[in-house]
Formats: sequence, structure tokens, C-alpha cells
Amino acid sequence: MSAAKFDVLTIGNAIVDVIAKVEDAFVQQEQLVKGSMNLIDEERAEHLYAVMGPAIEISGGSAGNTAAGVASFGGRAAYFGKVRADQLGEIYRHDMRAQGVAFDTPAATNGPATARSFILVTPDGERTMNTYLGACVNLNVADVDKAVVEASQVTYMEGYLWDKPEAKEAFRLAAKIAKAAGRLTSITLSDSFCVERHRDSFLDLIKGSIDIVFANESEIKSLYKTQNFDGAVQAVAQDCPMAVLTRSEKGSLIVRGAERIDVKAHPVRQVVDVTGAGDLYAAGFLFGHTRGLPLATCASLGSAAAAEIISHTGARPEINLGQHAKALGLI
Repeated sequence: MSAAKFDVLTIGNAIVDVIAKVEDAFVQQEQLVKGSMNLIDEERAEHLYAVMGPAIEISGGSAGNTAAGVASFGGRAAYFGKVRADQLGEIYRHDMRAQGVAFDTPAATNGPATARSFILVTPDGERTMNTYLGACVNLNVADVDKAVVEASQVTYMEGYLWDKPEAKEAFRLAAKIAKAAGRLTSITLSDSFCVERHRDSFLDLIKGSIDIVFANESEIKSLYKTQNFDGAVQAVAQDCPMAVLTRSEKGSLIVRGAERIDVKAHPVRQVVDVTGAGDLYAAGFLFGHTRGLPLATCASLGSAAAAEIISHTGARPEINLGQHAKALGLI
């Protein structure tokens, strides 16, 4: 196997986050399920933008956030995602590259606009996402650069991609290339509602093509249709070589065969916005894992990154995560 050019390649929906702080009453008024991710059309997007009040725009998308996090740790990150050749698309590409991420997926020259997600943050820091997918769903097999996949230690894929057939095929192709090259594959389940939509095909993919699955407690229980976390842990241990399960303030659990590694959550002075917590946890974990660090250290790196991201608005780091990890004695 040749030396890896990249530590982590992430593949996902390239989305600009439009973030606004709202009261719980607003979420109820708009008939939304608090804490969920809702797919919306352009008309609904225009309505929410008109009524949501002051907002900030930040490049986001789950896998994009993870790539940015890996780069902030000092890792070598690459990203596949589709934007339109429009103003938001150029902003997104600039942001990724400025953060040190290799992002060369060609922009679409026609079709829907660059995607955006309207993220409503309530006073408890919980976020309710309303996503207009736009151009990002047009990611397809032509956007999978075989050389980049083969040159990446880990290919990490976002479960949200499973919503569109073309993106799903790109996802499968990348996994096949990675496995053939002797590289690792990984998936984040993204959202319990996403799991509900694609449970059977997720399970097939995990059993046949995935080395590391990332999920939070509700997602892993949804995958195995159980309210018993321990039961879900036992099930995933049979289906995947490694599972990385986050549990908010309870910390995280690494499952590898019969091995169980419990790691405490990193302390947070104030929870401002939980957007991107799982994305940045994955960034820290994968950064450590690609350097051969002990799994407990990898989990601690993930927890530290998640704690940083939820202490402010937005899903991209506001500090250098590599320096932060050194100050904590983790690397």
C-alpha cells in the first residue's frame, strides 16, 4: 500500500448554514420537531428566511465540518461535495480551502442553487435544522476522484447522502475504491430520522463495507429498533469492526468486538449551540486514529473538539484544535 496523501477524506452535502437564535414558541409555531433535520423545498426556504429574524451565514454541512475539524487539528483533509457556480458556492469553496481542506469537486454550472440549511437554535442550545438541498444532491459518481480516495487513510461518508440515488451511488463507489485500496471506510448515521428512512440499506452497508460507524445514542437505537442502548451496542458489535457512539453529557463509548471503552465528556462552561458537535467529535477521533493513538485518546480528542464547538454559534472551530489538544496534553 502506498503512503497516504490525506488522513481523512470526507464526502457529504455542501451546505451553507444560516443560523438564527429563536424561542421554543417559534419552533412550535412553524410546526417543527425540535432537534430534528427537515428537508424543505425552495418555497419553504424562502418563508423561513423571511420569518426567522437576524441570522449569520457560515459554511457547514456535516462532512464539511468534519473535514474542517481534521484540518484544524493539523491533519490532512480532503472533501467531496457539490456546490453551484454561484456566490454561495464560491464562498463555500473559499472557506474550505482557507481552512486547509483540499476541495476540488467541480461546481455545477446549471441547475439548483448552492444548498443552505436554516438552523434554529433555542435557548437550551438545541438546534432544529431545515435544509434546502439544492445543488448538493447532484453529487454523483463522476465527482468521485479515484486517486484521492486511494490516497486517503479513511474515507468518511455522511448518512444524509443516502437520500438521493445519484449521491448514494457515489457513496458506494467511494467505499468500493477505498476497500480495494486497503483503506478504511467510515459512515456517520447523521440523524435518527435519516436512519428511519434508510435502516435496511444502512445495515447492509455497515455489515458489508464499513470499518467504523459513528452514531449518537438515539441513532444507534433507531438503527436496531430498540430503546435499550446496551442491546444496540451488542448488535452493532456484531455488524461492524468498530462503533463510536456519542452520548452527550454521558460521554462516548467505543465498541470494538468485545472491547468497550467509556470516555467522559469534556467539560463545557456553557452550551450555546450544539450544531456540529457530532461532526467535530468525529474529526477529533479520526485525527487521533489516523495517527495510531489509543482509542481512549481518540475519543478524548473528539470530546474536546465537540466541547469547543458547542461553546459558540456555528459548526466550525474558532480556535486551533491542534494547539488546544496540546494544551490539554492529549497530543
